[in-house]
Amino acid sequence: MNFIKTEIDGVFIIEPKVFEDARGYFFESYNEAEFIKNGISNRFVQDNQSKSSYGVIRGLHCQLGEHSQAKLVRVLKGRVLDVAVDIRRGSPTFGKHVAVELSDENNRQLFIPRHFLHGFSVLSEEAVFAYKCDNFYCKESEFGIRYDDPEIGIDWKIPAEKVITSEKDRLANKLKDIPDER
Repeated sequence: MNFIKTEIDGVFIIEPKVFEDARGYFFESYNEAEFIKNGISNRFVQDNQSKSSYGVIRGLHCQLGEHSQAKLVRVLKGRVLDVAVDIRRGSPTFGKHVAVELSDENNRQLFIPRHFLHGFSVLSEEAVFAYKCDNFYCKESEFGIRYDDPEIGIDWKIPAEKVITSEKDRLANKLKDIPDER
């Protein structure tokens, strides 16, 4: 596995070593020893999966407080633009984001530490998205920022008239609304 540091401390792009032959391919998507060797010692306790069509934007979401989650995300089918936004108060990269294309062709993964917002847009006709979390979901700790908050300025690679999102995501907070206690 190749662990690539991004411009935001703690966020990694992870490229597996893919072994291909006439039968197809094989790769390790997770190896605890490799992750620990690269400074990621989170213990994953929950796996999630979603299916979405072109133009869907899911996010930006996080869990606050003791329910904050680190995530290891990847695409099983299709192509997405995956985004992590730093909401660590006092961080030199507070409010900045990393955007990475993940697909079933490049097999890349993104590791997102705790205290980050997360979201993705679907760039292919359909996408199946999977991710590991290091903490259990808690509805009361759920928090979201609008995907189109101009203070963050994410280019989701989807024309505005093609965006499909939930009412909850359309009515979410703005970056300035992040509580001091996360």
